[in-house]
Amino acid sequence: MKRILFALALASTAAAAIAADARGLPVTKSPAGAEVYIISPKDGATVGQEFTVTFGLKGMGVAPAGVKKDGTGHHHLLVDVKDLPAAGQVIPKDENHLHFGNGQTETTVKLKPGTHTLQLELADENHIPFDPAVVSKKITVHVK
Repeated sequence: MKRILFALALASTAAAAIAADARGLPVTKSPAGAEVYIISPKDGATVGQEFTVTFGLKGMGVAPAGVKKDGTGHHHLLVDVKDLPAAGQVIPKDENHLHFGNGQTETTVKLKPGTHTLQLELADENHIPFDPAVVSKKITVHVK
């Protein structure tokens, strides 16, 4: 039963993302004062090739993708992304745009040695960024 419900949730999320691209779904307004931030690692930290990123959120709650509930959204971790995803468009899902549609508030990341940037962006139930965007400060980590 749990597998069926999980499969249905994934299918509805995928369908919503496709529909958003096709119809241009309206953008959800973010609550005043909402903030997303990276708790750890700290900006400028030196980390191993595998490390934990912990997400922080103020003024909003977390809900899985596909769940419409006022004042909530879900996290996306942007890795080495120069420009934020376009306003009103679904956040891409690739190696640089990591989705946390189950409502996760931390993850383990594996990166190659070198300097990398990390940034969080909160999105609504359809993976569309809020207006105004709820994005964290971009941090830099040095992977050894």
